[in-house]
Amino acid sequence: MKAIIVMGVAGSGKTSVARKLAAARGQAYVEGDDFHPSANIHKMREGIPLDDDDRRGWLLSLCAEMAKYPQGCVLACSALKRSYRDVFREALPGLCFVYLHIPLQEAQRRVAERSGHFYPPSLVDSQFDTLEDPSEEKDVAHIDAMGPTGNMLQVVQQALLELAEN
Repeated sequence: MKAIIVMGVAGSGKTSVARKLAAARGQAYVEGDDFHPSANIHKMREGIPLDDDDRRGWLLSLCAEMAKYPQGCVLACSALKRSYRDVFREALPGLCFVYLHIPLQEAQRRVAERSGHFYPPSLVDSQFDTLEDPSEEKDVAHIDAMGPTGNMLQVVQQALLELAEN
């Protein structure tokens, strides 16, 4: 697997895990939030959840960015719905996902504690409302993101190995 998308709700640790994973694999890191158009950022800052129409262009721009890395890359992106994940699958065959799952209360706490990000804590509930659990999808490694952060990279790498073997 060359391309990996670290996915989950806001506050699940996508950015931290994806950065570490990209560095460990010697691949480029892509931050999905950097590709939101200004209209999306404005909506989120105002506490308005994005809808499918808002996300469509964003997802396509992420696919185009990932395609620039033939040796693969690691993307941090919420990828909340199966239809969003299918956009990536169609554009980048052979990619896989790392799903970082945490409870609602933990996501709310983490988002409330971070500073300098455009995403307000008031939108965390909407992420859980939008999330379609990827449990039945074969190309998804499931990670409990409540575990110790010190060995998270090792846990993710082991899960990816197991995913590749199946």
